Amino acid sequence: MLTATWQITLAKDKGPGIDGIRCRDIIDAPGGAAAFLDQLHRSLVSKTYRPDPVNRVYIAKPDGRKRPLGIPTIRDRVVQTAVLLILEVIFEADFYDTSYGFRPERSAAGALDSIRGHLKSGYTSVYDADLKGYFDTIPHAQLLLAVRHRVTDGSVLHLIQLWLSCEVVEEDATGRRQSSRPQAGTPQGGVISPLLSNIYLHWFEHLFLRSDGPANWANAKITRYADDFVIQARYVGTRLRGWIETVLEKRFHLQINREKTKIVHVVPAGQSLGFPGYTFRFDRDLQGCRHHCLNLIPSRKALKKAREKIASLTGPERCFLTITALIAEINAWSRGWSAYFGCGYPRHAQRELFRYIVERLTRHLQRRSQRAYRPPAGTSFYAHLQALGLQRL
Repeated sequence: MLTATWQITLAKDKGPGIDGIRCRDIIDAPGGAAAFLDQLHRSLVSKTYRPDPVNRVYIAKPDGRKRPLGIPTIRDRVVQTAVLLILEVIFEADFYDTSYGFRPERSAAGALDSIRGHLKSGYTSVYDADLKGYFDTIPHAQLLLAVRHRVTDGSVLHLIQLWLSCEVVEEDATGRRQSSRPQAGTPQGGVISPLLSNIYLHWFEHLFLRSDGPANWANAKITRYADDFVIQARYVGTRLRGWIETVLEKRFHLQINREKTKIVHVVPAGQSLGFPGYTFRFDRDLQGCRHHCLNLIPSRKALKKAREKIASLTGPERCFLTITALIAEINAWSRGWSAYFGCGYPRHAQRELFRYIVERLTRHLQRRSQRAYRPPAGTSFYAHLQALGLQRL
């Protein structure tokens, strides 16, 4: 198992943890990967394994805040992946079809289809939930109880407990390193964290869907993607809203972001619903008919973030890149963007972004030379860039 998970870790080849060791360093060391895995195996069997401190860094969010990201070392990633492969199969047997995030053969596209299907069926009153710092606030004791419901192996439970309480090291405002041990949460960036987060919110879904839950007495529907979820009904009243907030805050000890959590009515001439990167809304028929059509498009925030990414890839500090190398990077990014934002009706957004890409690349070409850059005679910049390999979104 450790050999298999080493290959998985090697294929991803992400950055090093706090020890600065990369996969290549392990391969080049005396004995190579075999010696590394043998030593790791012996520490697990003898129960002397202890996780290394997690290196915490912060990544910027679109709203200006920063999201904490915990980076474990290579050895901890290998062990966490091994435990993940074993536990994932066990808990997948319990998870509901209403959950789509961090699960094999499931994606955001399935969550979007679920929401769209419920909206078309008349469930247009939506409780749009937002949990404040979900990954950082999961109570350890209750999370371990949720895991123990299906896992009784003391060694595995001990490993999970070690990872949850693992020392976290980060730099303060002055650049000095400081360490702490979290009392709650499972660090984003850990291999096992997505599964643990799903296990905990699975029990909220369980209460929601059982015979005495809102799925029965309010005929409500739930769609969850990781910690983002919406609850749809024909009418979201005081009782339903009170049940959701009481269970989340009193029973699960999670924090609801009151500023972002809202009830949305997705009806013609009504409000729009946002769900990771997308917007649901009813628009007038383009052919002039009286009825409205349910539209699913990339959100304004997603488009703004995409333009910022394109601008960073084509900025003046990257003048040293050849146009073909830059186009290759743009193509790789645009393929990933189109793969995620291919649901619904993205054509208008794709045209706008592609026009922006052409504009930025044209500026890049003109910036590289003191003389004005001109494409071959009789060829527009648009056609010239496509001839150089630029792919349409």
